[in-house]
Amino acid sequence: MHAFVTGGTGFVGAHVVALLRQQGWHVTLLRRPGTSLPAPAPGLNTVIADMADADALAQVMPDAPDAVFHIAGNTSMWRRTAAAQYRDNVLGTRAVVAAAQRRGAGRLILTSSISAYGLHRQPINDDTPSNAARSPIAYHRTKYEAEQLVKQAVEQGLDAVILNPCGIIGPGDRHNWSQLIRLIDSGQLPGVPPGAGSFCDVREVAKAHLAAFHQGRRGAHYILAGVDASFLALAQTAAQLLGRTPPQRTVPAWVLRVAGQLLPLVHRDATREPRLTPEKVTMITRRVVADGQRAERELGFDASVPLATMLADCIQWMREEGLLAPAAD
Repeated sequence: MHAFVTGGTGFVGAHVVALLRQQGWHVTLLRRPGTSLPAPAPGLNTVIADMADADALAQVMPDAPDAVFHIAGNTSMWRRTAAAQYRDNVLGTRAVVAAAQRRGAGRLILTSSISAYGLHRQPINDDTPSNAARSPIAYHRTKYEAEQLVKQAVEQGLDAVILNPCGIIGPGDRHNWSQLIRLIDSGQLPGVPPGAGSFCDVREVAKAHLAAFHQGRRGAHYILAGVDASFLALAQTAAQLLGRTPPQRTVPAWVLRVAGQLLPLVHRDATREPRLTPEKVTMITRRVVADGQRAERELGFDASVPLATMLADCIQWMREEGLLAPAAD
């Protein structure tokens, strides 16, 4: 079996690639121009191409790959990066889809996000109509548009499945919830937002990608949900595992909204995304939870991994990687 993978060195992608190789797949890993190449390894081939260039992708994609796992994506929550995000998430998906069609891929698995459903007051399920096209958050809009491109290709004959993970936690995380863990460990957490979410284990998310290839229904969405928890409960659990004093209360939403407006102004000339932006505040002050029963039923997705287990494994990995100070004796 041969898989073509985008985003294979990222948080989720690295787990998917490792699982593919464990199961005997040959993997062709796409890297962007200018990035460093991993060391050669049996069963792993690395190619270089601009992900938004369908012709370039078709040249490096193997003929008739059994699966194309399109995992790469731009998760920025800052309006200044909206143009780059559109290129990565929308034009990139369009090019991957076109290359998969041209090369005769057996099945395409799109790693989307719960954000493609937009903002809802009620729990989201697989059949919830998306309102992401009207969202003030570019990430929501671009993930939704990427899904529409895949759905159009399905109507044209492409075999594809869409996965919508919620908050992903686990080893290998350098940029997502690990940021919260580092702030708690260093005593620099400025406050806990009042929102909530559904949280899933990255290893179960990786397994769901292969299950989607083997047994997902053509054209279907699968929400990968998990354990529902408030951000306060998340921070308290992480603090306890780190041996730090757990926070006891949340910051009022209005305070975060003001900070989210001011910080980008203070860092107007910064090239790195501020810790708070209006888009981030919109997300962290809401309760965004989901129902993933379809994935549990049809893909065997395990949504029951405890929050403490995900966080403990992430913390252990971060210590091993030197991203956290060694645990006190």
